[in-house]
Amino acid sequence: MINVTAIMIVGIIFATIYGLFFLFVRRRERLTLLEKGMDASVFAPKENNNSFISLRFGMLFIGVGFGVLLANILTVTTSLNEEVAYFSMVFLGGGIALVANYLIEKKGKKAKE
Repeated sequence: MINVTAIMIVGIIFATIYGLFFLFVRRRERLTLLEKGMDASVFAPKENNNSFISLRFGMLFIGVGFGVLLANILTVTTSLNEEVAYFSMVFLGGGIALVANYLIEKKGKKAKE
């Protein structure tokens, strides 16, 4: 059987390499724009996207926490495999929280208009 820890370590390593590469490429793009005399404001975050950032992360963490709690209840009360329960409930809880956040943001943006 595949060791879950080994899979997570490999995933973290690839995510770190990708993140460092992305930051390096983005820095080079900014420097190139500045050398050509262009404005690098295209990389600045939009104000509309950041207005709900705390809500987004808060709901995501609440959803993941709820998923962990529900997975623990499922493993204790049923014969469901532990890895399956935890992974599925964490992703399900986080996904539901992000969909709910999207609906709240959409309603908030309509109210501003």
